[in-house]
Amino acid sequence: MTLLASRDEADRTAPPARGTPADPRWVRPSLAALLLATAVLYLWNLGESGWANAFYSAAAQAGSLSWKALFFGSSDAANAITVDKTPAALWVVSLSARLFGVNAWSVLVPQALMGVGSVAVLYAAVRRTSGPAAGLLAGTVLALTPAAALMFRFNNPDALLVLLLTAGAYCVVRALEKASPRWLALAGVAVGFGFLAKMLQAFLVLPAFGIAYLIAAPTSLGKRLLHLFGALAATLVSAGWYLAVVALWPAADRPYIGGSQENSLWELAFGYNGLGRITGDEVGSVGGSPNGGWGGTGWDRLFGNEMAGGIGWLLPAAAVALAAGLWFTRRAPRTDGGRAALIVWGGWFVVTAVVFSYMGGIVHAYYTIALAPAVAALVGIAGTQLWRARGNPAAAGTLSAGIGLTALTAYLLLARQSDWLPGLAIAVLVAGLLCAFLVFFASRLPDVARRLVALGALVTVLAGTGVYTVATAATPHSGALPSAGPETGRGMRMGGGLLGTSLPGDELAALIRRDSANYTWAAATVGSNNAAGYQLGSGAPVMAVGGFNGTDPAPTLEQFQEYVRKGRIHYFLGEGMMMRGETGSDAAERIAAWVADTYEPTTVDGVTVYDLSR
Repeated sequence: MTLLASRDEADRTAPPARGTPADPRWVRPSLAALLLATAVLYLWNLGESGWANAFYSAAAQAGSLSWKALFFGSSDAANAITVDKTPAALWVVSLSARLFGVNAWSVLVPQALMGVGSVAVLYAAVRRTSGPAAGLLAGTVLALTPAAALMFRFNNPDALLVLLLTAGAYCVVRALEKASPRWLALAGVAVGFGFLAKMLQAFLVLPAFGIAYLIAAPTSLGKRLLHLFGALAATLVSAGWYLAVVALWPAADRPYIGGSQENSLWELAFGYNGLGRITGDEVGSVGGSPNGGWGGTGWDRLFGNEMAGGIGWLLPAAAVALAAGLWFTRRAPRTDGGRAALIVWGGWFVVTAVVFSYMGGIVHAYYTIALAPAVAALVGIAGTQLWRARGNPAAAGTLSAGIGLTALTAYLLLARQSDWLPGLAIAVLVAGLLCAFLVFFASRLPDVARRLVALGALVTVLAGTGVYTVATAATPHSGALPSAGPETGRGMRMGGGLLGTSLPGDELAALIRRDSANYTWAAATVGSNNAAGYQLGSGAPVMAVGGFNGTDPAPTLEQFQEYVRKGRIHYFLGEGMMMRGETGSDAAERIAAWVADTYEPTTVDGVTVYDLSR
């Protein structure tokens, strides 16, 4: 028997989400309280963020008006160009907008509900291998991760991605119990649809899922391999069907694939949004350092000013939990469920952390939400198991070290902004070190004192990340690059967002709407963020010339001139490029120059307007 044992076999196959007769009385009300508190945290005052990422909100508006725009993820209802992602997340939000109207709540509430769902699914997955206490701790840690609070209150594709990947991990845990090819195939389907939310990032969990099943599934090696090939096929089919449909659809009858240079979803998925993120070779990308890249790479990137606030609080604890769990289960049978769970969540954690730390292309701080379920699961599993084994000096010492390391991490992160909640950093450090000391001797304390020590340690471990999460949820976020934390100007980059979108003034919005029914596009402008603001403000289709960065060859100058000649575009808004990279097409720049040379400008609400109908 290993020091960190998996839950009792008699309880392993019970339905995890609603509790079992064998569960203590506190399990069901505790789970209900956790999910209710998570819902309140993610839904409270949600409308303050307005359109949040207007780039995706405008696409949801388009999808609410046009089924073709919904299917392809078009930026506008007239289907000029798509967003630069596969559209699964937009399918959810567009359907919400169709049902409840186009407003901030219909766009953002689905994200919050995905967050509650992710917490519930993580609880269910961890509970099956480590019991309800571990599941509740894991769910609490996920709910109180700042990156999670940020993205489950925002309309980027990451919310759906995390929900699907967590569901995939749950399916793997179920598959491992009885070597079930059906559950393993369902895991592949979940990851495949995760690809349709955010492309290749979804596949980062596949090594962990595959290795765990190959090692621990209770069947012969031949059957394990056969089951894995079946799951891989399920993954490829659930991800690839959409790529096949888009490739076979006549290009002239669908929108241009935004983010690509060749009007190819395959290029987008495996180039700009795929391997290009790893190598830094992303044609059409803008931003980052002058020589390419997005900040320094290395093992400490996740603890840098950009990313630490969202995810750094429990990273050391998760690393300790993984190492300790694997060490203590090293003599367990091959099919041990506890160790298999550590491989699932630990592999997810290690692969994703390494990729985020060393990728040379576009990377944003909010990507770190993809680490949150794995970190939460590792902390939940190891924390509860080590506490149960506290009579063993090795287990007690490991748990004590994890608590002290977490307190030190929180102190270092909070100290980066000494003007925000001054005194919190040192309070967390002192309390954490005290709890770490007491935990080491907890097995010798009376029951009441032992429970107080456990409660104090739990509060201390969650204090830093919890306060930062609440501050994140209390801060409105908008733009393309939201960041976790409170609104403050010093220390870690916190609050708000970059690449925001401005809505047009009343006069300009009325001008765009004027006679819009007589045109395919009421207006055109360079860049998707600009187009999104004009479209959301006016309710009329606005062409995003050049896509998100203004570097896509869509449309070409010749195509744009043909649209104008046929009277399909009413106005051109703005004087030139929103942004310009060193690579990609200059078609948008040429179009803006041609319009400026050909038409007389006027100014409406501070915006340069060219009437192309003249």
